[in-house]
Amino acid sequence: MLAACLVGAALAAVGAGSVPLPAGEVVRILAHRLPWVGSGVVSDWPASHEAIILTLRLPRVLLACVVGASLAVAGGAFQGLFRNPMADPYVIGVSSGAALGAAVAIAMRPQVDFLGMGSVSAAAFLGAVVTVFVVYHIARVGRHVPVDNLLLSGVAVGAFLSALVSVVIVFSRKQLTEIVFWLMGSLAGRGWTHLSAVLPHLVIGSVVLVYHSRDLNAMLLGEEEATHLGIPVERVKRTILAGASLLTAAAVAACGIVGFVGLIVPHILRLIVGPDHRVLLPVSALGGALLMVLSDLAARTVVSPGELPVGVVTAVLGGPFFLYLLRQSRSGVW
Repeated sequence: MLAACLVGAALAAVGAGSVPLPAGEVVRILAHRLPWVGSGVVSDWPASHEAIILTLRLPRVLLACVVGASLAVAGGAFQGLFRNPMADPYVIGVSSGAALGAAVAIAMRPQVDFLGMGSVSAAAFLGAVVTVFVVYHIARVGRHVPVDNLLLSGVAVGAFLSALVSVVIVFSRKQLTEIVFWLMGSLAGRGWTHLSAVLPHLVIGSVVLVYHSRDLNAMLLGEEEATHLGIPVERVKRTILAGASLLTAAAVAACGIVGFVGLIVPHILRLIVGPDHRVLLPVSALGGALLMVLSDLAARTVVSPGELPVGVVTAVLGGPFFLYLLRQSRSGVW
C-alpha cells in the first residue's frame, strides 16, 4: 500500500507546478525514456513539457524520495539503538554539525565541491561526519560506549554547535537570508547531481542497517541480554551509528535540515507493523519517501508561484499529528 501511494504521489508531484501536466502525459513521457518500451510510445507532447519533467521536476521528486527514505531509516535505527521512540536522526548532533559547516561555507564561499554539489553541501557533510566522530569519542568509556553517554554527549555537542551557528549568523548579516533558508531545508534548485551524490549513501547505509536488523531486535531487550544472545554489542553499536549517521549526513548535505520525518515516520509505522526492524526499516523507507514527496509538493503549490521551505511543511504537518498520536497512545487507543 505504501509503495502504491508513493508511486501515485510521485506522479502527482511531477505533474504539479506552475505548468500543470496531466498524469497520463507524465506517464507517457517517462515511459518514452524506458528501453524496449519507449519505442512504442507516440511522442505527441510539446518538447517544453518533456524538458520540465526530466530536467526540473523528476530529479527533485526522486531526491525527495531518497532524502525522506534516508531520514526515516536512520530515525528507525536510532530509535532502536537508544531504545527510545523520541530519538530521531539528529539526536547526536548531526544537524548542528551540518548547520555549522553550511553556515561557515555560505559566509566564506570557499571553492570546494562535494561530488559536484558545491561547497555548502561539502561543508555540511563534513561538519556532520566530524560531529559524529567527536560525540562518539566523548561518550566513550574505555572500550565501551554507553548509550546514555552517547545521547547526552550528542545533546551537549549539538547545543554548543548551535551556539556557534548563531555566532556565524551574527557576523554574516549579508548572508543571513541564505543561511536561514538553508537551515529550514529546501529542495529548490536541486537536480540530478544532488540525486547521484545522495543515492549511493542511501544504498550503503540502508544495506548496513537492514543487515543488522536482527541485532537491533536483540538490543531492544537490553545490552546485557543481547550479549548473552551472542551479539557483539559494541561493534554493532558502532556499525549502526556509522550507517545511520551516513544516511543523515548525506540527506542534510543535499537539502538542509528537514525535521520530523525521521521521528514520526518510524514511530507511526512501529505502531502499525510492530518493532521488528527486519520489517520496520524497509517500511520506514517507503513511509519517509511518501511523506517527503507530499511535503515537497505542498511546499511548491501552497503559495504558488512562491515556495515554502520543505522543512517548514514537515514541521507544520508532523508536529500536530505527532502530538495527536501521543495523546491517543496515552488514552489506550494505540
